[in-house]
Amino acid sequence: MLLESFVQRDGAAFSFSRSQASRFAKDVASDFNPIHDEDSKRFCVPGDLLFAYLLHRYGLSAQLQVQFTGMVNADVWLHCVESEQHVQIQDQQGKVYLTMQRQGEQSRHCAFIEALARDYVRFSGQNFPHILQPLMQQHQVMIHPQRPLVIYESMSLTVHDFNAGAPQLVLRDSQLTVDGKRGSVVLNFDLMHEQQLVGHGEKRMILSNLVPYDALQMQGLVDVYNARKAQLGSPVA
Repeated sequence: MLLESFVQRDGAAFSFSRSQASRFAKDVASDFNPIHDEDSKRFCVPGDLLFAYLLHRYGLSAQLQVQFTGMVNADVWLHCVESEQHVQIQDQQGKVYLTMQRQGEQSRHCAFIEALARDYVRFSGQNFPHILQPLMQQHQVMIHPQRPLVIYESMSLTVHDFNAGAPQLVLRDSQLTVDGKRGSVVLNFDLMHEQQLVGHGEKRMILSNLVPYDALQMQGLVDVYNARKAQLGSPVA
């Protein structure tokens, strides 16, 4: 399974080490955000790793809504609190980091879930620079070059056909709404299999510390990101 080497378990509790979370970000998601480096002072576990863990543990529902409410540090022991329609990831003090609401038909079709999890996290890894840079240029704003901050806020997913083969995520459209130094990004995507629509979804992110767009500074950010990607590896098969 995709997650076996990226999670620590102790009974019903689970946690993620710096090494595990960093390897997941780089090797699976192709996400080279410095906040996921092992030695980062602002280190946090990728939100996509939490989402993928829930998919493998609870399966997939026809409708999913996921809300991220906290950044998880390394080696924090977590557990899941379940009700009929939602699952929450909490720490031992009861702090909630993620809430997943579930509705409709449920499936534990492992091959479909594995393929969806892999393609979703790789789609997320392409957010910068492929999607976000053109949006910021269009609106003439950019994340702060010394203090770049992109926060994963929420995502939703609707699946029409659990029996399709490996689905592929295809970006349908993207929007950026700017309010002062804060921006809200919405990415709408389709789940496709053999040119057939088998589902759709939405991802929302928050951009903080926005400054006026500067082409040279933005190119510098892109160059640094691409250099890190070339140096630190490529996604696993």
